[in-house]
Amino acid sequence: MDEAITKAKKIIEGYPETKFSGEEYQRFYDCVYFMCTYHSSDEKTMQLYQKFRNSLEESIHSTVLPTLINKHGAHLLREFIVMWSNYKLMARWLCRFFEYLDRFFIPQNGELESLHGISFTCFHKLVFKKLIGTLFDAALTLICQEREGLQIDYILLKNVVDMFVEFGDSDYGGSNYYQDFEMKVLADNSNYYSRLASEWLPFDSSTEYINKVFWCLNREKQSASHYLHPGSEAMILQNVRYHLLHKVANKLIEKKQAENSGLVTDHQEMLSKCAGMSLQEGSSSTSSEEWLSKLMESSARIG
Repeated sequence: MDEAITKAKKIIEGYPETKFSGEEYQRFYDCVYFMCTYHSSDEKTMQLYQKFRNSLEESIHSTVLPTLINKHGAHLLREFIVMWSNYKLMARWLCRFFEYLDRFFIPQNGELESLHGISFTCFHKLVFKKLIGTLFDAALTLICQEREGLQIDYILLKNVVDMFVEFGDSDYGGSNYYQDFEMKVLADNSNYYSRLASEWLPFDSSTEYINKVFWCLNREKQSASHYLHPGSEAMILQNVRYHLLHKVANKLIEKKQAENSGLVTDHQEMLSKCAGMSLQEGSSSTSSEEWLSKLMESSARIG
């Protein structure tokens, strides 16, 4: 089986085009079958089971980790996606060669993990969990760069997000990595738009401010649609509204009143009246002036 393992490892070493002929597959499968059935005890079969696991762990330590460990940013994400794809391809071939273990030996020993389970947990434990924090940071950096107007690789970011889902959804993952990432995105989103609100309010007119809010909502909606799930998109937009509108509504009302007539009102009562108002991003029927007019109508009714 050393021949099969050595050739399969070429896939993870950067040769994913490596193929096995039908004759090779049959020969390697028969080798495992013979070694499992020729001996009356399970000792040799257990050695094969351990050999399968060891071959994966050796590939990770000799090739995967050295390739990834010192990389950061988009470069890390690209290398990780390629390495994970190649690793899965290598593992699928090895699972086929050792398939007899899955069909007969493992079911008779209920405490043993399936070959697919071993393949996943080895990479999850030795690679993914070791680098998850760095992967989160790299993905967040791409989102921040895009928010600042830089061009980013949307396909790469979508593949990374899908990978978070894949590791979280697996029976062997044990954690909702996508949800963890979503919380980090929302936290970063909150900090960013809180800062923008504090920068814009003192210097922009109320109309200019609302126009910027429109623009931010449309941008976030478009960006989120490229790489996040629909449910996340709604949470992102709600978060933007909160920090750019609802959290600063009293200051926005003060600014509009000063621009109009300088009237003073009870802002806390006004906020409660306006609590149900929302800005429909991307709607041609709702302009910044119309939204502000509704805000001021609520103010007038309070007065």
